[in-house]
Amino acid sequence: MLVDESARVVAGDVLGAVTAQALGADTLCTPVSSNTQVDQMFDTVTRTRIGSPYVVAAMEEALSADSAAKVIGYEANGGFLLGFEAVTPTGTLAPLMTRDCLLPIIAPLVAAKARNQPISASVATLPARFTAADRLQGIATKASAQFLQNLTSDRDARASFFDTDSAERQIDTTDGLRLTFESDDIIHLRPSGNAPEFRCYTEAASSKRATQLLALHLSKLERVLG
Repeated sequence: MLVDESARVVAGDVLGAVTAQALGADTLCTPVSSNTQVDQMFDTVTRTRIGSPYVVAAMEEALSADSAAKVIGYEANGGFLLGFEAVTPTGTLAPLMTRDCLLPIIAPLVAAKARNQPISASVATLPARFTAADRLQGIATKASAQFLQNLTSDRDARASFFDTDSAERQIDTTDGLRLTFESDDIIHLRPSGNAPEFRCYTEAASSKRATQLLALHLSKLERVLG
């Protein structure tokens, strides 16, 4: 975990983006739930299911296609995977294809120091996309799977459930159901893979909007599934 000078936590997927930038990566592999700001920062971004094995598999595929690719992977929990030999101001870093919690803390601090600016200023230079996430506990897997299947297959059901004041633009079923709306708001629903829980992720152009969307749809989910 890393906090800025105002004690605000910097999300793990934001740290991943800053670290990738600092190391000169050109190919990113990250779960579908990660912040989409990297889509505006890097030419090659591969989205995977949630979980480091899927990220590693995507990295290996990228390296198989181009052994010279500067591939990295990361998850929203802050785990960072380095797929190439990175050059730093004090030497090189060998590839490490397993989750590293220290590099995405150290690299952003070094980058901020080099610019003579606080962490918050470094983060503020990134595209303005903000995420929020939470979960409902004690939700039976069977019930959540049926609910998600109904939403995925029925456009009217989606229009009734999702409340963003905007039409849906894109559906992604890589892991659960992830909708992007014309407003660029994003809502992602998925059952947990290892517990009787149902997760909701949101993304928007402001932190306030992402938090509002999360609270609204968690409330809706509680009424439907709780």
